[in-house]
Amino acid sequence: MKLRYLLILFISITALSIGGCSDDDSGPTGITTKPEDPDDNTDPDIDFTIPSYPDDYSAIASWDNRDEWNLANVHDPSVAYYNGYYYMYATDASYGNAHEGHGHFQGKRSTDLVNWEWVGGPFNDAPSWVADSLNAIRSRMDLDAIANEDIVYGYWAPVVRRVNAGGQEILRMYYSIVIHNYIKTGKPTFESFDGSWTERAFIGMCESTDPAGAVWEDKGFVTTSSSDRGLDYSRASTSDWSGYFYYNAIDPTYIVSPEGNHYLIHGSWHSGFALLQVDVTTGKPLNTLGNPWADNVGELKERYGVRVGTRSIGSRWQASEAPEVIYKDGYYYLFMAYDGLDVPYNTRVVRSENIEGPYYDITGRNFTNGQGDSYPIVTHPYKFNLSNGWVGIAHCCIFQKENTDEWFYMSQGRLPVNVGGNPYSNAIMMGHVRRIVWCPASVNEPNNLWPIALPERYAGVPEEYGTITEDELIGTWEHINLSYQFAHQDGATGLTLKSDGTMTGALTGNWSYDESKKQLTLGNVIVCVEREVDWEATPRRVTLVYAGTEKNLNATYWGKKSK
Repeated sequence: MKLRYLLILFISITALSIGGCSDDDSGPTGITTKPEDPDDNTDPDIDFTIPSYPDDYSAIASWDNRDEWNLANVHDPSVAYYNGYYYMYATDASYGNAHEGHGHFQGKRSTDLVNWEWVGGPFNDAPSWVADSLNAIRSRMDLDAIANEDIVYGYWAPVVRRVNAGGQEILRMYYSIVIHNYIKTGKPTFESFDGSWTERAFIGMCESTDPAGAVWEDKGFVTTSSSDRGLDYSRASTSDWSGYFYYNAIDPTYIVSPEGNHYLIHGSWHSGFALLQVDVTTGKPLNTLGNPWADNVGELKERYGVRVGTRSIGSRWQASEAPEVIYKDGYYYLFMAYDGLDVPYNTRVVRSENIEGPYYDITGRNFTNGQGDSYPIVTHPYKFNLSNGWVGIAHCCIFQKENTDEWFYMSQGRLPVNVGGNPYSNAIMMGHVRRIVWCPASVNEPNNLWPIALPERYAGVPEEYGTITEDELIGTWEHINLSYQFAHQDGATGLTLKSDGTMTGALTGNWSYDESKKQLTLGNVIVCVEREVDWEATPRRVTLVYAGTEKNLNATYWGKKSK
């Protein structure tokens, strides 16, 4: 938790001096485009606007320009559909700290998932229950209260869902508020180390029937960070990562099971992800939590939730966080972020037939029991040619487009360091919306489908562009072998698909295409093909992309047609 806080603090504060106003009007205007080839089974009269807002939004990063932001300044987003709009809310983070003093968990809304407008968050100051709950716990621990003015708050990672509460549809938000004070003395963590761990985090909840007007009713405490070490909160040094808290109460995700049960899954970096069942009507825990400490893991789990997954069974400080869970076709899919958020952030997914697990990855590794890194890779730092590419692509939300079978992935993407000579370019956080494709685990398992995000961001390319034919695939592609290497940005190499069914360059051998399924087989890997926008081209244009994996590949194939 402390590492995550320091990273967010660094990237926002260091960018403060260069996030000012500009005369550059780089708002959400667009490019009108038509199909390049009128003979490719498309209507040559299709008009469609491609987004033209810049990836580097530093020129319009100030608060006064927020109406031009579109998807600028997005971090740890969560999306829910309500009254004709997709509402998105996120962590308090922005380039140059532009958000400071203007409320917490600010949001955006959209009707098409392409063009977004800013909306206010649920509150301007920390709800009073946070300080009250913190000091009530400290009192039971025989610790002095921390004065309200001395509490240092962080506002992280909300999750928002449309729910039916008593016959009325509402938006329900669970949010994280972390306390950046030491446990022992209560001093802020920017002061000298006092031999104890950083204080706890809290998850609270609020509800709204008027998110457009930023009208929310706070419902208060839901849960807090909890320990299996009783009251032994001592820390040997700042290099000690053995973790007082077993469960870290941040990064909630919220799901309603097919049976109608409501659950939170939360956790970050400590011992893994906790599953907590909540009341259908109130959204609060079904069971009494009691004191947020216990003398052993078993006692703690009975009150604060079972552990559904961990990256490493024996680690109390592991680089996994931000669980996001959906239910589809008999499986609970649990997405998660790996590693630090500035550059190496990448996304993995596991699944289970039961909400409590066990969750398995595509290779059969048991994530619930911490049997090792999970695959497939859903996103990873990458770079197509003629671009700076993106890093820090994780902490996602997964949602379904209203009244369709289409699933979407959304997270922030960060520019790499020193783009355009800007030493703070890694603090530029652009919201990325990507379609998900459901890919076979192998050529022998055509119905064993796993979710992978497309390599290019969603731009709403209309269906009128027509069926993707085999002839359209012939030509030159940029191929990325999206494989895990810590803090490494995977680059593209050339791949040529020839008319005789062979391929050269990044891959060799044979290729084939199933037009009815939009599945392209590259050797022994099946990838899904879609139309999207080439965001790296000048000007941006419609092209073909693919994404897919193979269960023993330990990587994902991403591709974009360039010619």
